[in-house]
This record gives sequence, structure tokens and C-alpha cells, in this order.
Amino acid sequence: MAQPKPCIALLWEVDVNDTRERLSLLWLFALLNYLYADVIALFDLAGAGHSFQPLPSWALMGAAVLMEIPIAMILACRLLPDRANRLANIIAGSLLTLVNGFLTFVPPLVGMGRPPALPEYLFFATIETVCTLIIIRQAWTWSRVDVRRSQSTLKPQSTLNVSGQL
Repeated sequence: MAQPKPCIALLWEVDVNDTRERLSLLWLFALLNYLYADVIALFDLAGAGHSFQPLPSWALMGAAVLMEIPIAMILACRLLPDRANRLANIIAGSLLTLVNGFLTFVPPLVGMGRPPALPEYLFFATIETVCTLIIIRQAWTWSRVDVRRSQSTLKPQSTLNVSGQL
């Protein structure tokens, strides 16, 4: 009797050699950190019991655009041609790194505004910044060797012989 295959892939069985897949996974990781940090911040605001001013519509629209970038990059990493993919990852990663770094770390350092309410928010912001820096580095160092390797994995592994059988 054959033994059932395990449902969970072991670490050495996972192949993430394709740069496109790796970048897509990094964007997904960054997005989930952005979202969970915002959920934690909302819990803090709701639990504080203080009244607060609603955000103006331009601020909400800016937040929506910033959240749409990693959402779009998850898909773009898989669909864009290599050169456009590399450029899009460098631009999007740089933009989000600068915005996240500026909004999280600069105001408290220069005395503008108040620091983030929670140490957890700084924790998430650090993870997000490191992740987008890794995305920039991965895209920057994406070489033609990786492109050839990813294209070779798209070729079928088996071919038909003369009799028409696999």
C-alpha cells in the first residue's frame, strides 16, 4: 500500500528560484504587514476612547493609492515583461520605502508631530522597510542568467516520441 504524501512542503522542497515569484511573494509579505499595522493602529484608536478628527478625503485617497501599489505589484511581478518588471519593482519599492521611512521615522526624529502611538507600529514599519529594500535589491541585481533560468523552467519536461506516447 502506498504511503500518503505529506500536505505541507518542507523548506528544501520549495523552489523559489524564479525572481518573478520571489518578488511577488515579497510584495505579498509587505502588503500583509502594511495592513496588519493599520489594523493594530485602528485598535489603538478605537480602544483609547478619545474622539478624533476624521481624515480629509485627500489623505484617504493618498492612503488608497499607497495600498494599491503593493496590491498591483503582486500581479505585475507575474505578468510584466522582464525589463518592465525590474523597473516597476525598483520604482515601486523605492517609493514605498521613502514614504514609509519618512512617515514613520523622520517626524519623531525632527520633532514634527507625534511619534507613532505604538512600539508595534514601529516594529511593523521596520519590517516593511527592510522588505521593500530587499525588493529593490532583488530587482536591481536581477540578471539575464535568472531570466534564462526562468524561461527554461517554462519548457515542457517531457516530449512525445515517434509513436505518439509520452
